[in-house]
Amino acid sequence: MSGTSESARRCEDGGGGTDAPRTARPGVLRDRDFARLFAATAFGQLGDRVVFLALPLVALTALRADAFEVGLLTAMTTAGSLLVGLPAGAWVDRAGKRFVMVRADLGRALVLLSVPSAWWAGLLTIEWLYAVALVHGVLTVFFDVAYQSCLPQVVGRDRLVEANARLSTVRSVTSIGGPALAGPLVALVGAPATLLAGSMGMALSGLLALTLRTGGRPPRAGGRRRLAAEIGEGLRFVLGHPVLRAVMLGDSLFNLCLVMYQSMLLVFLEREIALGAFGMGLIFAGMGCGALLGALTAGVAARRIGQGRVVWAATLATCPLTALMPLARPGWSVCAAAAGLAALSLGGVVRVVAQSSLQQALTPDRLLGRTSATVRFVSWGGIPLGGLLGGAAGTVLGARGTLWAGAAGMTVSVVPVLLSPLRSGWTPPAVRAPGPQP
Repeated sequence: MSGTSESARRCEDGGGGTDAPRTARPGVLRDRDFARLFAATAFGQLGDRVVFLALPLVALTALRADAFEVGLLTAMTTAGSLLVGLPAGAWVDRAGKRFVMVRADLGRALVLLSVPSAWWAGLLTIEWLYAVALVHGVLTVFFDVAYQSCLPQVVGRDRLVEANARLSTVRSVTSIGGPALAGPLVALVGAPATLLAGSMGMALSGLLALTLRTGGRPPRAGGRRRLAAEIGEGLRFVLGHPVLRAVMLGDSLFNLCLVMYQSMLLVFLEREIALGAFGMGLIFAGMGCGALLGALTAGVAARRIGQGRVVWAATLATCPLTALMPLARPGWSVCAAAAGLAALSLGGVVRVVAQSSLQQALTPDRLLGRTSATVRFVSWGGIPLGGLLGGAAGTVLGARGTLWAGAAGMTVSVVPVLLSPLRSGWTPPAVRAPGPQP
C-alpha cells in the first residue's frame, strides 16, 4: 500500500504531488483511500439531503415561520459560497485537504445537533435556524472545495473521470434516498429530531475522512504570501486558461438560467397544468433517476465521444428538450415534458463529471483548492440572481414565458465552450489514455 500512503501524504500536504506515469490498476472503488472517500461522501450527502428537507420543516412546523422567513432560511443555506467562496480555496491549499474535510464535517455535525438540543430545551428560534443554516453552508463550501481538490492525489489524474462518475452516482442516489428517508422520519419523530440523522451522517463522513491516511502533519509554516495575493493567483490562473475560463462562464450562465427556469416550474405545473402534488413528485423523481443514469454513463460517454467534446455535446443534446415543458398542455404532453427534464438531469451530470475531471487534470497541485473555489464562486454566483430574475420574469412574462426564456438560456450557455479548444474535442495530456501520444 505504499502508493496509497504516498498519495495520501501529498493530499495532506495540500499539493506538491507529481504526475508520474502509473501502472494499470483495478477500478477506483478497489483503491482503499478512494473507497473511504466514497463512503465519506455517501454519508455526508445523505445527511445533507436529510437537512435539505428537515431544516425548512423545522421552521414551518415547529416555529410556525411565514413564507418570507422560510425563503430567508433557504437563502442562508446558499450564502456560504458568496461569503467565503474565494478565500476558502486559499485556506484549503494552506491547511491541507484532509485537515479541512474532517473539521468541516465534524463542525457540521455539531451545528446540526444544536437544533434538536435547543428545541428540547425550549430555546429554538428562527434566528437560531438562520445561524445554523449559514454556518452549515459555510462549512459545506470548505468540505466541497477540499474533497474536490484532494481527489487528483487520491486516485491519480488518469482516473479522474471514473472517480468523479462514482462520486456523482452516490450523489444521485442520495438525492433520491435522502428525502425518502427524511419524510418518514419527520412523520415519526418530528422535524427537529430528524436532524439527528443529518448530524450522524456528517459525523460518520468526518470519521471516514480521518482514516484516509495516518500520521497527518500540521500545515507548513512560514514563507506564505498574503491571503489576497493567493486568491489573486487562483483567479488569474482560471481566467487566463482558455478552457477553464470557457467552462466556468458557460456553467455560470447555465446555473442562472436553470434557477430562473426552476423558480417558475412549480407555478406552471400547479396553475397552468393543474398537476397535483403526486404528479409533481413523479416528475422530480424522474429527474433524480435521470441524474443517476447520467452518473452511471458519464465514463462511457467520455470514452466514446471524448472528454472535451462531451462537455458541449451533453448540453446541446439535452437542454433544448426543456422547451417541451412550456409546450405542454394538460394530458399526455406532460409526460413528454417530464422526459425532457429527466434528460436534462442526465446530460447535466455527464457534463459536470467531464468538466470536473478536466478542471482537476489541468490544475497544478498547489492551486487545486483555489481553482475549485474560484470556479464554484463564479459558477454559483448567478444562482441568487437567477431566482430574482425568475420572479421578475414570471411577473412580466408569466410562468410559461419564463420557462421559454430559461430553456433558451440553458441552451445558449454552450456558446463559451464552443468558442474554446473543447469544440474540436481537445483533451489535456494529463488525462489522455496511457500509451504513445501523437
